[in-house]
Amino acid sequence: MASYLQIADDEKGHDLDLFCVPRHYESDLDKVIIPHGLIMDRTERLARDIIQDMGGHHIVALCVLKGGYKFFADLLDYIKVLNHNSDKSVPLTVDFIRVKSYCNDKSTNSVRVIGGDELSNLAGKNVLIVEDIVETGRTMQTLLSRLSECNPKMVKVVSLLVKRTPRSSGYRPDYIGFEVPDAFLVGYALDYNEYFRDLSHICILNDQAKEKYKV
Repeated sequence: MASYLQIADDEKGHDLDLFCVPRHYESDLDKVIIPHGLIMDRTERLARDIIQDMGGHHIVALCVLKGGYKFFADLLDYIKVLNHNSDKSVPLTVDFIRVKSYCNDKSTNSVRVIGGDELSNLAGKNVLIVEDIVETGRTMQTLLSRLSECNPKMVKVVSLLVKRTPRSSGYRPDYIGFEVPDAFLVGYALDYNEYFRDLSHICILNDQAKEKYKV
């Protein structure tokens, strides 16, 4: 079972005025729940765990856009450092796909996979899927089902966040950064209708902001 850092349901978080938060978002957030520095430290450890498990084989890192791009970039930077400074290094190539399953703060129960160079090129490859957050797990199960048709040699999934929710299908990634409460989280490239990607910390969105940025 994957190890992770658990953020409790009654976690009080941190006051916004203790951190650098863009002024245009100050009235939209309840609190900082995971500061940027903690995200980076946990990401560094995930990189080490991934290299220990998958090292020695060519890895195709598959970024799930848009929310996963920041975690993807930082994770690969840490893997690159490990490649440069250890006896065990691994060739790494990248690809990008987009998975759409949300409108406002609700899952649509309809999952669309967009983009990616020919996924058939993943046949016989070791694939690392990099995701920002797993909630119900159905989006990732749909993606894994599609990838399995391409006959990769190995598929591992790393997600920065996994949400504790009664809507979960029971799916768990191979690597997990944080297990978080069932609240709507934004920041560190997680968005609400494309807003808040430019926020460094992971924060809880307040109800007024959900109405303010609703489409």
